[in-house]
Amino acid sequence: MKVTIIGGHGKIALLAASRLSERGDEVLSIVRNPEHVGDIAELGATAVVLDVESASAAELAEVFEGSDAIVFSAGAGGGAPERTYAVDRDAAIRSMNGADIAGTKRFIMVSFLNADTEHLVPLDDPFYPYMAAKIAADEHLRSSDLDYTILAPGSLTLEDATGALNPAPESSADSSTSRGNVAQAIVAALDEPASIGRTIGFSDGNTPLERVIGGTS
Repeated sequence: MKVTIIGGHGKIALLAASRLSERGDEVLSIVRNPEHVGDIAELGATAVVLDVESASAAELAEVFEGSDAIVFSAGAGGGAPERTYAVDRDAAIRSMNGADIAGTKRFIMVSFLNADTEHLVPLDDPFYPYMAAKIAADEHLRSSDLDYTILAPGSLTLEDATGALNPAPESSADSSTSRGNVAQAIVAALDEPASIGRTIGFSDGNTPLERVIGGTS
């Protein structure tokens, strides 16, 4: 399988690229900073330097050509609201359009738990731009013709992967989710047709990850 990861130098993306490369998949990681090319190569993946914040759908489609799946794991990482919208919403939507142009139907989005208008914070909350951007991107993906899976982890940590998730975390409870588990969820979703067309919310827990991604938990 050839997998293209957008936001290739992010912590989750690096972990996913490593797992995919180790098992023999071809991984193409899109990065903005040329200095990150070596880090990608060390994982057995191939880096493409492209700023998705400014890249057009057509330019992204050229990179996607021949890919079996796209993983969107990019993010502005906070900061100015304008850049948050530019990356987490606009670049995400252009990447979906690019996937459609390239004929790559499989698309995995890394979102966040409770990414819906019901849980949207007030407009003056600093977290509002990120939430609004991700919600808009997710909604666009759901309305597309792509074979999508939206992975919606809780609060991200640097704890080691456990391979076990909670598929129904309470909004008021601890929703800590290791980035390693999210990376494993990406790999599992790529292998699991039953994950297509679903938004899968989770945190760290006790249910085997494969059951959560397969919808049998």
